[in-house]
Amino acid sequence: MTGGAKRGLLTAAALLALTSSLALAQPDSLLPDVYNDPAPAPAPSPARPAPAPTVVAPDPGAGRTSPSQVLPPLNNGGVDLAPVTLPSNFPSIEELETMTSDEIDELFGLKPKFDIPAGARRAVRRVGVIAMTEGGFPSQALAGQPVSLIRGALAGIENGLVSRWGHILLRRTLASRLDAPLGMNPVEFAALRASALNALGEANVSRALVQDVDSANYDKGLTDAAFEAYLASGDLVGICPVARLKGGIRQDPLWELSRYVCMAFAGEGRDSTRELDRALSRGIAPRIDVLLAQRYAGAAGEGERAVTIEWDEAERITPFRYSIASALGVEVPDSLMDGDDPWYQRFAALAPALPLAQRAAGADRAGSEGILSSRAMVDLYSQIYADEGVEGEARDRALALREAYVAAEAADRLVALKEIWGTDNAYGRLVLTSYAAARIAPSSALAGDAHLLIASMLAAGLDRNALRWANVVEDGSQGWALLALARDGRDEVSSGDVDSFIDDDSSTEQRKSQFLVAGLAGLGRIDLDTANDFAGRLGVGLGRESNWSRMIEGAASVGNPALVALLAGLGMQGSGWDKMTARHLYLIVRSLDRVGLSAEARMIAAEAVARG
Repeated sequence: MTGGAKRGLLTAAALLALTSSLALAQPDSLLPDVYNDPAPAPAPSPARPAPAPTVVAPDPGAGRTSPSQVLPPLNNGGVDLAPVTLPSNFPSIEELETMTSDEIDELFGLKPKFDIPAGARRAVRRVGVIAMTEGGFPSQALAGQPVSLIRGALAGIENGLVSRWGHILLRRTLASRLDAPLGMNPVEFAALRASALNALGEANVSRALVQDVDSANYDKGLTDAAFEAYLASGDLVGICPVARLKGGIRQDPLWELSRYVCMAFAGEGRDSTRELDRALSRGIAPRIDVLLAQRYAGAAGEGERAVTIEWDEAERITPFRYSIASALGVEVPDSLMDGDDPWYQRFAALAPALPLAQRAAGADRAGSEGILSSRAMVDLYSQIYADEGVEGEARDRALALREAYVAAEAADRLVALKEIWGTDNAYGRLVLTSYAAARIAPSSALAGDAHLLIASMLAAGLDRNALRWANVVEDGSQGWALLALARDGRDEVSSGDVDSFIDDDSSTEQRKSQFLVAGLAGLGRIDLDTANDFAGRLGVGLGRESNWSRMIEGAASVGNPALVALLAGLGMQGSGWDKMTARHLYLIVRSLDRVGLSAEARMIAAEAVARG
């Protein structure tokens, strides 16, 4: 039934309700008294032949009742019904005519509580994306942990991490199919995890996680996290099941605009158009937001007019505006864009609707943070190479990447790699070239650039390929340091080689040396006394305690890898490795190694030296 038909029927019902107070009693029958108390039926008479049919001329007065044929007065049968009393705030007929179908449903209690059949509803347990058989953590990994600890750790993740490998590990933890801790509402647990994923820039993973919860179970916190995830993934209509079922769960202008857009996609185009026009005239949101919502609603197929997007009055770009504009293919003026804002760079890297060159600009950050894998970045640049319409730096980089794979000589492939890396050796570019670097055979002729090749391979976890260079790199060099941290096993490292590395380290505040000592100590490659001696020489301490250090060491002591991974991610937040301390790195690497996450510990330690 269309919104207009439903509104007409319900308005008529409301009109009856409004006038029903005039009737004070309900009749028990419309028949004459003889039918109310019928006489006994006579005995059946013998059957007679049917008379011949007689043609009767139509009576002009047929169907009209003469005064003598008026039905007897109605009586109530002794049952009196109280008059209908309506609430003082019940809408008038005029107001009912302007209400949407959703508002009428809510007024008369017709709005369903569920949007899926009973047999298809899901329990709010083991919510997540990655099962244990797919590499996720066990479902009960956090179920027995203190609620306050889990709530505080999840709520404390508000920024991206300094470490690509730390990001990958935390993402796996948050996306695992987990049961909520005993005593925590499962919906709250899902909302906290989704919010943390949003903070990491993992909108697609967050969206998949919130979709694992039925709309009827959403609360305000999960709705907020889901709305943010859908905007960040360019999928506004993804929130429509919740917006339709629980329209009053939020009251802000952007939520109202989204509800009106969802009306259009539910087949209620006229209601959507009217409400968006009203929003524009009343100014419930900035004009640019309403115009974008009108344009988006028109894409549902029932739009009756074109909408011109006017950016003149917009003072800045917002996630809501950028998400809808990108989905519609509307160009955002450069004057409004903040190219350094991580949110927009991450969005661009993952948005298939944006131009390839724009996606490539965001891919550097997404790759360095762990959002994009090396394979995903290669796929992106393969599309750029195949599209001759793409020009500029992205095109040049795609051509150089192909040369890094197909050039006949290793020296030529290295030249192509160095062209991609640039002078600053941006870590995202090292991620892009990981597999190309692994194709270069170890050679003493290339030893001067071995540390970059090794760092590139380790960025994608290609430690076996990187270890082939062990006999090429010089002891105490940066290449040696990366391999000393990346290799598996418990063999100790020579103190003399560490000493040589420190002497030659020209990084800011000798940060690479600090991270090397912390990583080696955390992995047990040097004993703690030696580590403290080196730490003292570098002016850092490894032993100072804090609430966080006690929590992560306690989690490691009871052998809980999921909790250690969560607390490690909490401690690795920051905008760059200059925000990471050697002490934090030591505790993170040691705790991960103790609970069986040694591969992640080794990659994080090596990344710290490469990026320090």
